[in-house]
Amino acid sequence: MKKPAVRFALALLITLLSAVWQRRSGPTYPVSGRIAVGGTSIDLKLTRTHGGPGDQPVRVAAPDAALTGAVAFRRYPTNDDWTVLPMARAGADLVAALPHQPPAGKLEYQVRLAKGGETALFPPRPAITRFKGDVSTVILVPHVLCMFLGMLFSTAAGLAALAGAPTRRLAWITFGLIAVGGFILGPIVQKAAFDAYWTGVPFGWDLTDNKTLIAGLFWAGVLLVQRPGRSARIEVLAAAVTTLLVFAIPHSTWGSEIKWEAVQKAP
Repeated sequence: MKKPAVRFALALLITLLSAVWQRRSGPTYPVSGRIAVGGTSIDLKLTRTHGGPGDQPVRVAAPDAALTGAVAFRRYPTNDDWTVLPMARAGADLVAALPHQPPAGKLEYQVRLAKGGETALFPPRPAITRFKGDVSTVILVPHVLCMFLGMLFSTAAGLAALAGAPTRRLAWITFGLIAVGGFILGPIVQKAAFDAYWTGVPFGWDLTDNKTLIAGLFWAGVLLVQRPGRSARIEVLAAAVTTLLVFAIPHSTWGSEIKWEAVQKAP
C-alpha cells in the first residue's frame, strides 16, 4: 500500500461497505418479506421511519381482489391495547395510514391479510416505526456528506499510518469534517427531526450522538499529540480503527424516543 491512490481506493471501498452495513442493519431500514395466504404469495415492505407532518402510509401490493387486510398498531413502548385499522383497496394495492405522532414518537405495527378464511400476519414480530420532523435537504445533504467524507479520510489516515506515510494533513481533514458534520450540522438536523440539539452524553444515550462524540474526541487527541517531527502513527491508527468501529454501529440505534408513560404522568 505504498501508492496513495491504492490506499485511497481501499479506504473508499471500506467506507462504502461500512455505510451500506450501517444503513441496512439500522432500526429504520424497511422490513421486507413474503407471506402466503389463501394460495397467494404476497411481497411486503414496511417502512420504519416517517418524516413530516402527515400520517405514515402503509401500502401492500395485493392484485388479488379476494385479499383483504388490516393494520394493527399501538404506541411503543407501551402496553396499550392494539388498534386495528381496515385497509382500503386502491387499485391493485391495499392501503392504510398510521396516525401521525410527535417527533421521536414510535408505533409498533403489523399487517394482517386474509383470503378465503385463511389469515397471515407480517411481520411476526411487530415493526417499530419512528416519527420525526421534516429535515431540509439543504442541511441534511451536507451533514451526510461531511460524515461520509469524515469516515473516508479517517480510514485513509489509518491506512497511511500502516504504510508509514504522512498522516498529519489527513488527520486535520478528518477532524474538520467530523466537527462540521457531527457537531455543527448534526445538532441542527437533530433539532429539526426530534426537537433536541443533542441527546447523547451528558443528556442521554443516543448512540448516533455518542459515537460521533467518541470519534471526535479521538481525532482531537491525535491533533494534540501530532506535530512536525512526530508522526503519531499509533494514535492515528487507534483513532481510525475506533472511528470505523463506532460508525459500524447501525444508524439510529438507541435513538430519540418518547417515554409515553412519563408523558402520561406529567402534570
